[in-house]
Amino acid sequence: MPRIISPSVLSADFGHLADDIAMLDRSEAEWIHIDVMDGVFVPNISFGFPVMGPIRQGTKKVLDTHLMIVNPEKYVERFVRAGADIVTIHLEATEDVRGAIAMIKKAGAKAGVSIKPKTPAAAVAPYLNELDLVLVMSVEPGFGGQSFIEGSTEKVAELRREIDRCGSRAVIEIDGGITLANAAEVYAAGCEVLVAGSTVFASENPEATIHELLNV
Repeated sequence: MPRIISPSVLSADFGHLADDIAMLDRSEAEWIHIDVMDGVFVPNISFGFPVMGPIRQGTKKVLDTHLMIVNPEKYVERFVRAGADIVTIHLEATEDVRGAIAMIKKAGAKAGVSIKPKTPAAAVAPYLNELDLVLVMSVEPGFGGQSFIEGSTEKVAELRREIDRCGSRAVIEIDGGITLANAAEVYAAGCEVLVAGSTVFASENPEATIHELLNV
C-alpha cells in the first residue's frame, strides 16, 4: 500500500507560515492537512478562507482539507474554490452524508468522511463506495498535541477489512497523536495516510522527520 504523510499546518508557526509551507513543498510529504474548526462542532477555532489562499499559492502539494464544522455543506464550494483538493466532512456534522459527498464531488474535489473516536467504523460503511477517503480521528478533534487513543488501530483494521471486502477505492487516513513510535503499527493495520502535526513541526529537522515517518 502507498504511504503518504499529510503534515497538519495547525501546528505550524503562523508567524512564519510561508517558510513552513515552502519547507513542506520541498519535503517528501505529498499532502498538506488543513484543519478548519468553527468553535461549535469542536471547542476550538482555527482558520478559514483567508489562510487557504496563501497556502494554495505557496505549494503544489495536495491540500487535504478537514472541515470540523457544523453545516459543512454551506462551505464546500468555497473551500474548493480556495484550493482544496480533498474536502473531508464529519459524519457527525451533517444529516445528509450522501448529499454532502455528492456536493464535494460536484464542486470538483475528492470526498472524505471523518469519524470521531467514539463513532464506530461500521457507521461509515454504507458510504465507502462513494468515498475517496475515510479519516479516523485517533484523538478528540479540536486541539493538536494530544496522545493517541488506544483502540484506534483496531478501528483502522476494521475499516481496512470492510474496504477490501466491498471493493471501495477509499484510502484510510488517521489524525491524532501520530509519532515515530506508533506509525509502523498504524501502517500495518492498513492505513495509507498519516496526519502529523506536532511530530513534524516540533522536530529540529521537520523534513527528516517526514522522511522517517514514511520509512518506519
